[in-house]
Amino acid sequence: MPVPTNTSARVAPASGGATQPYGRALALLASLFFMWGFITVINGTLLPHLRSVFELNYFQTTVIESVWFIAYGVMGMPSAFLIERIGYKKALIIGLTVMALGALGMIGAAELISYPVTLISLFVIASGITLLQVAANPYVAVIGPAESSESRLTLVQAFNSMGTFFAPYFGGYLILSRTTGGTSLAGTELTAAERIADAQATQLPYLLVAIVLAIIVFIIWRANLPQMGESTRKANREERKKLSLWSHKNLVYGIPAIFIYLIAEIGVANLFINFAILPEIGGITPADAAKYLTMMWGGMMVGRFAGSYLMSRFSPSRVLACFALFAMVVMIGAATLQGQLALWCLILVGLGHSIMFPAIFALGIKGLGPLTEEGSGLLITAIAGGALVAIQGLLADAYGLQTSFWLTVACEVYVLWYALYGSKPTNALPEGNLAAQGADETLA
Repeated sequence: MPVPTNTSARVAPASGGATQPYGRALALLASLFFMWGFITVINGTLLPHLRSVFELNYFQTTVIESVWFIAYGVMGMPSAFLIERIGYKKALIIGLTVMALGALGMIGAAELISYPVTLISLFVIASGITLLQVAANPYVAVIGPAESSESRLTLVQAFNSMGTFFAPYFGGYLILSRTTGGTSLAGTELTAAERIADAQATQLPYLLVAIVLAIIVFIIWRANLPQMGESTRKANREERKKLSLWSHKNLVYGIPAIFIYLIAEIGVANLFINFAILPEIGGITPADAAKYLTMMWGGMMVGRFAGSYLMSRFSPSRVLACFALFAMVVMIGAATLQGQLALWCLILVGLGHSIMFPAIFALGIKGLGPLTEEGSGLLITAIAGGALVAIQGLLADAYGLQTSFWLTVACEVYVLWYALYGSKPTNALPEGNLAAQGADETLA
């Protein structure tokens, strides 16, 4: 069946053939990026809440986040193999369904006031997001012209940042502002009854999340998405047998770049509220700190929209280098300064981090050709680097929370090196897009 043509945005084939639409599919994918960004940051808002409910230290708090990112390490490559067998659309539906089941599990965990059920539910949600990441990121990269893949992926990642921008408002209002722990200053002791009430405050937010995910599943199930046909996938499977991922240095160095970048992003996001409420930094309540966290995610959103434009005009690797240098400078400020200056340095790092994931991802799969799915799976598996945020928790317990941000500075240095040297493609295979490679079926 031909791909429907009722949209103005079109793909220009790599060589001959009719053009194919991708604008509507890109808009639908942008909604997925929004949702998983939203849910990931809701999880970050939940950490200080759970720290209060379960009376955790910094290391125990960051272990919760580690469980979330372990799912990426466990499910990354299985997700890539599943996509090869069932295609992009079915993978998106399965991923969203798994996320909805995990959100319902969080409702049960709140009712039972169970720490183990909370960890299991977060792992399930993260497993669904992993499948979406492996499917959606390379799909966006190859759905249109190869020369604009970095710009296109950064653009839809901007909608991911839009989700992260609104999530602290949502979490701050529906979780932190409705709990005793969320409206008390650091060090306040909660009674057993207050901890029970605080734990159950997460039920309404996760019910709303589950409902929205179910609606998106229905929309995607009914949608027509362009996809490589079965014959093309079979041909690619045969060609893969003759090729090696490890001959592509941009991928080989890109995997640790994603891994290391996630340590930086997750460390900042998950310890932001704890940092802001320190008497020598902000001296504010967790609910008020969530508003400042919103500014950091807002900077990431603005940076991605701006980065998408900049990468359409300048070398993506050079743009990435500039953003990495900026992030390194402001993180040095966050690790050394005091009061509002330190807090604003941590807020501004959102701008520096904004384009890192989409730029590294697009540069990492550049020139992989039929190896794109496997390369994508490895890059998404590298998101498990976020699990090592527990190391920053150990550093914070041992040397102080502010000192622990020197780990983030070191992460920015590697990303800067990757942008300048490690991202150059080697043994590049012919580039193309879904339309040019044979979108001979429409999944309706």
